[in-house]
Amino acid sequence: MAKEELITMEGAIDEILPDGRFGVTLDNEHRIICYTAGKMRRYRIRSVVGDRVHVEMTPYDLSKGRIVFRERTPGPMPAGARKRGYRR
Repeated sequence: MAKEELITMEGAIDEILPDGRFGVTLDNEHRIICYTAGKMRRYRIRSVVGDRVHVEMTPYDLSKGRIVFRERTPGPMPAGARKRGYRR
């Protein structure tokens, strides 16, 4: 028998909690606790309050989830990033 399908929803981060967890308010106004997916941790994708995210949940426990994607938001470039260009 195959695994159960994961439920994918969108929401916004509204709180940063200890141990790499986040409070996320979904588009249907439910609030869940989420952790960051492994690939996001591996590539050091940072999430802050107000970011729009995609969350995967199992049908067995709808109060917890995993953040699998952070939508890009326009804004200033981070301090550590540099533009690629001509190098002398």
